[in-house]
Amino acid sequence: MDPQNAELNTNLDLVRGAEIVLPTNDLKQDLPFYLKRLGFRLDKIFPADDPSVAVISGHGVSIRLDRNATAEVHSLRLNCDDPDKFANGQTKLTAPNGTQIEIIDANPPLVQPETQHSFLVRRLKDSDSWVIGRAGMRYRDLIPDRLGGSIIASHIRIPDGGPVPDMVHYHTVGFQLIFCYRGWVDVLYEDQGDKIRLTAGDCVIQPPEIRHRVVEASDNVEVVEIGVPADHVTTIDHEMTLPNGKGDPDREWQGTKFVYDKVAEATWKPWRIPGFEARDTGIGVATKGVAGVQVARPIKGEVAPRTSHNTDILFTFVKEGSMTLMVDGEEPYDLVAGDAFVVPPFMKAAYRNCSDDCELLEITLPSEFETEVAAD
Repeated sequence: MDPQNAELNTNLDLVRGAEIVLPTNDLKQDLPFYLKRLGFRLDKIFPADDPSVAVISGHGVSIRLDRNATAEVHSLRLNCDDPDKFANGQTKLTAPNGTQIEIIDANPPLVQPETQHSFLVRRLKDSDSWVIGRAGMRYRDLIPDRLGGSIIASHIRIPDGGPVPDMVHYHTVGFQLIFCYRGWVDVLYEDQGDKIRLTAGDCVIQPPEIRHRVVEASDNVEVVEIGVPADHVTTIDHEMTLPNGKGDPDREWQGTKFVYDKVAEATWKPWRIPGFEARDTGIGVATKGVAGVQVARPIKGEVAPRTSHNTDILFTFVKEGSMTLMVDGEEPYDLVAGDAFVVPPFMKAAYRNCSDDCELLEITLPSEFETEVAAD
């Protein structure tokens, strides 16, 4: 026997699975054909806002539909538990018939890209059309440059109320927030009992790999979803059925506890910026400082000073009302509900001309940082 073949045979137990790679121009057209007409099932899909890759399985084969694949080159992916021990550590092989063999880590580590800081304002009125993403949901990108891939912020809506065609799934992600902006949505979560109804102002964090399923939604429900890093995989869990009972309330998923914050139970306290008060969602504690989420509103009759911060990422969504964002070196930005902005560290900014009903949703990574008041 060829020594190389003998070594490959001894390492076959390292292979978790194999995927045949096929090109696709439009997953929205191809997936219904494979799933409904051919009887395959969906296993993975990403990214959620504009899917370009879907892994499906059935009839004894797994297929990777990839928008980046080419029709000229056919490839086979072998997902291995320890790629370095398979095929003498080679990551690419070529079969005699020309098929490209890719040796892939079956459990790649989650990589958090270094933040590429930029000042950004995203107005609702200037946004591109909504993109149809996973499970028929409409997505609007709130941070187009993704700050170098470190974060994705999406404004999501489901136009038609009723049952949502979702499956039990999980996300390979470092941090993920779902903030209900308009309407209501029912979601089932692993070990959290019966379905949870999020109404406008409520939020949850979905710890890494917690199983969940969107069940039903009101007409025109809208949510703001934050994901860190920007590129992460959604995996379908075909084995778990939800609800699955109520588990240990202190359970952690990769160091993060589940949080269900209700606006009806909010306590308002002075905020980091003078002239505002805020309600803390408790997410900073639940994530051990990975991220903080607060909703802030102006105190009537007070004027907020110019301030700067030293956290890595500070993203703000104008939840209600209107305001003027003033930053050094830029013309003032008049913002209304649905607009969003990112202020990089050490840039001086002021929130002025706030309407009485103004409310701001602020997400920071990490949660603990310093705010410095600057002289006008």
